[in-house]
Amino acid sequence: MEIDLGKVPFTMDFHPSDNLVTAGLISGDLHLYRFNADSVRQRLLEIHAHSESCRAARFINDGQAIITGSSDRSILATDLETGSPIARLENAHEDAIFSLINLTESTIATGDDQGCIKVWDTRQRSCCNSFNAHEDYVSDMTFASDSMKLLSTSGDGTLSVCNLRSNKIQSQSEFSEEELLSVVIMKNGRKVICGSQNGTLLLYSWGFFKDCSDRFTGLSPNSIDALLKLDEDRVITGSENGLISLLGILPNRIIQPLAEHSEYPIEHLAFSHDRKFLGSISHDQVLKMWDLDDLLQNTVNAQNDQAAVSDSDSDEMDVDTKPPKSRKGAKRKNESANGAASSFFADL
Repeated sequence: MEIDLGKVPFTMDFHPSDNLVTAGLISGDLHLYRFNADSVRQRLLEIHAHSESCRAARFINDGQAIITGSSDRSILATDLETGSPIARLENAHEDAIFSLINLTESTIATGDDQGCIKVWDTRQRSCCNSFNAHEDYVSDMTFASDSMKLLSTSGDGTLSVCNLRSNKIQSQSEFSEEELLSVVIMKNGRKVICGSQNGTLLLYSWGFFKDCSDRFTGLSPNSIDALLKLDEDRVITGSENGLISLLGILPNRIIQPLAEHSEYPIEHLAFSHDRKFLGSISHDQVLKMWDLDDLLQNTVNAQNDQAAVSDSDSDEMDVDTKPPKSRKGAKRKNESANGAASSFFADL
């Protein structure tokens, strides 16, 4: 199933309980579509949410609203039913917003091009915490709800761990030679997996974030722009060359290529609420929804054909000699804007 968005998308998200998908575009527009298994889709909303590119979009409040972050530094909450703006913060960050995730029912986190992360209370409409976690753009974030730890990757090549209970940066990795672009938590919370600019996966053991415990090399020279956890042992990757693949973690192995979205970088991957579809977006201006059962039906046979790497956390790491390539930050830095932060969500 394909949806022609008309413009390059930077972000997408599925509704938590309905067959709805939203996409944020380089033009600042926000689209909302209804879809079904018969490949029928209907555009429900098309609004000009921001004056510059819409880089991040997530459903909030059990799917009653969509919150977006932009390179114009603003955050907007939009009512799902009417498409009307609920509230807007014009100067949420001092630099362009790059990433946004849901934390709890009433909190979100945003990261900007200068490495600053802010946590917002959507009910009180205020900033709860602010962390100067990185020296470059915050490429991706994930949340460990049991320990209230917010993990983030950055173009500066570091992984940071922010403790939301103590409001402190609890740990930060050593600088990697390559940009870190994506992050997931796997192995029942024991491992943190980061995708990098030169195609290597860096594996960190929980609680030992200074240096990675393993490197999964030999995947490809293309950057791993998106990671999506399938289960505790398998992760789906989206790469700079448009390829979507399924990988096993500890033992580290390439299980199988799943799909090729296009020849352009994968910007984002997500599951529909019932996990029937895998969604992907790229610079071809198309949102694609893949039948997940169809993608995975040959997984068992493919696994038998792959050579597995030892299931261990050896301190002897593979050396990756591939030169790093330009990636996310370089593509979007020219959208940045300057300005000061203000109080949250000026009512409209």
